[in-house]
Amino acid sequence: MITTIIFDIGNVLAAFSWREHYKSFGYDEEMVERLARATVMNPLWNETDRGVIPREELMRRFAESDPEIAEDIRRVLSDVRTLVTRLDYAVPWVKALKERGYRVLYLSNFSEKAEKDCAEALDFIPYMDGGILSYRDRVIKPMPDIYELLIDRYALTPEECVFLDDTQANLDAARAFGFHTILFRTQEQAVEELGRLGVDV
Repeated sequence: MITTIIFDIGNVLAAFSWREHYKSFGYDEEMVERLARATVMNPLWNETDRGVIPREELMRRFAESDPEIAEDIRRVLSDVRTLVTRLDYAVPWVKALKERGYRVLYLSNFSEKAEKDCAEALDFIPYMDGGILSYRDRVIKPMPDIYELLIDRYALTPEECVFLDDTQANLDAARAFGFHTILFRTQEQAVEELGRLGVDV
């Protein structure tokens, strides 16, 4: 029996779009792609989420990856308010699951700056029962440490939990611990799959 629903945040309960964020500064498609290669597509991006390297050091290293656009890189990462946008279904969905007696947690690679700057888009978090954001505990999906920490912190029985994420690698890692998993594409699809697991949605 499923007792706990675990959500990723980005592209599940909130829309995460670096493309739209970079366009909001007035850059054309070519520059958007170039900025992305220097930042979100840079392997260092995970360290932004994990909080292991000081932010100023990360910004310096991002800028070094493409010195010609160093100022543009700093510009788009200094204000990330449009990187994450709210999804209207998030709060009602979390509330409905809570009302039906489920424990609702989050497990997400999310940076400290994104959490602070995009707080309005994360309006579902206060309704949840807790969870893990990578930068707080310096662990990151899909590394095993983050799943072990979640299990220990909330005394979870993985077979009684279902984890919804939009990235298959993260789900594969969770499944290795015994979690039920759903690859999230739309809320409607996820609700249907939750129903097949016996979740009252």
